[in-house]
Amino acid sequence: MDFDFSPQEQDFAKLVQDFLEEQRDHADAAEIMAPERDHHAQAADSPERRAFNRRLSEKGYLGMTWPKEHGGQERDGIYDYLLNEELALRGMPQTGKGVGCIGNTLIRHGSKELQDEFLPKILAATIEFAIGYTEPSAGSDLAALSLRAVRDGDEWVLNGQKMFSTSAHFADWYWLAARTDFDAPKHKGISLFLVPMNHPGITIHEIKALGHYRTNQVFLDDVRVPIGALVGEENQGWKYICEALDYERFTIWTLSPLQRKFERAMEAIAQTRTRECGADHNPAIQRDMARLVVDLEAVKVLQRRVLFEASKGRVPAVEAAMFKLKSTHLGQRLTNLMMDALGPQGLLLSGEKDSVDDGVWPQFYQTTTIDTIAGGSSEIQKNIIAKRGLSLPFS
Repeated sequence: MDFDFSPQEQDFAKLVQDFLEEQRDHADAAEIMAPERDHHAQAADSPERRAFNRRLSEKGYLGMTWPKEHGGQERDGIYDYLLNEELALRGMPQTGKGVGCIGNTLIRHGSKELQDEFLPKILAATIEFAIGYTEPSAGSDLAALSLRAVRDGDEWVLNGQKMFSTSAHFADWYWLAARTDFDAPKHKGISLFLVPMNHPGITIHEIKALGHYRTNQVFLDDVRVPIGALVGEENQGWKYICEALDYERFTIWTLSPLQRKFERAMEAIAQTRTRECGADHNPAIQRDMARLVVDLEAVKVLQRRVLFEASKGRVPAVEAAMFKLKSTHLGQRLTNLMMDALGPQGLLLSGEKDSVDDGVWPQFYQTTTIDTIAGGSSEIQKNIIAKRGLSLPFS
């Protein structure tokens, strides 16, 4: 396994870096470059961030791995990854759901009508999606979802509730999982739909979460959509969802923000004084940081395994689960250590006197919990590794 990027890949990364540095001259730079938003920085949830995505489109950076017949360039998946690493490092919106999960699923399974309607808009960055999977009684056990989709002539009628649809308040379309066969085993009776978010039967309520993070609960009451809103085949949605989640874990969970947090951690510790010496001279803190640095190297290896599998044309489901599990827990351990190392001073928020690193660490501490849940909880990742990676018996 070669851990080095090729000269062509390095040249591409340099082009992206130069382009992103040019964005600092835009009037909206503070809005589109926001690493302190942490995981929430991925979202194109403002006019400025959506406008930046259109600039990405104009540079040809969206859908690079798509087939040429659908407007793509048929590049290797490593180019999407390199782009997202540079975006994530700067806290800029990433190419995740539309280009990745939804676009690729439509290319593989969508009707020609859905492809013609949505793929050009995804490439032009003129459309945003929300994901409607989780329900009050169907989180980690997603196959237990109960939102109903009933056929009525030339329409589907949807009724039920979704939880934690993070992008619902600014998205244009809902990528929605619903139960269409109520007698089949729970994994077998699920279908996927594309539903406009401005439908009068949709009601959105904000849920305030840790780290100033907004998510939503969504209610669907007699939401009627045409037959053509069905994605792929009826009752095959579980397979499509699993494929999309595998891709999400590959593209969204990047390494550069975690590396930058380690750098910020060392800088922040050096700013803080405890008793006779700085926290950076505390043997216990030095020992714990050393352990974390070693684990960071292990995470890098797991990341390279994901890229290697993808470069061979395989879906890195197990490898991505291992990387997501290890990297998010490492981020949690780092922020836990920082809150201990900084002491009371570490609790001060941005703008408060004597705050460390502009008060970002309390927010990082909260958002690392979200990281271990979003895109499939840590328990789900362990199940993937156990069942699909180790072939362990599943009760």
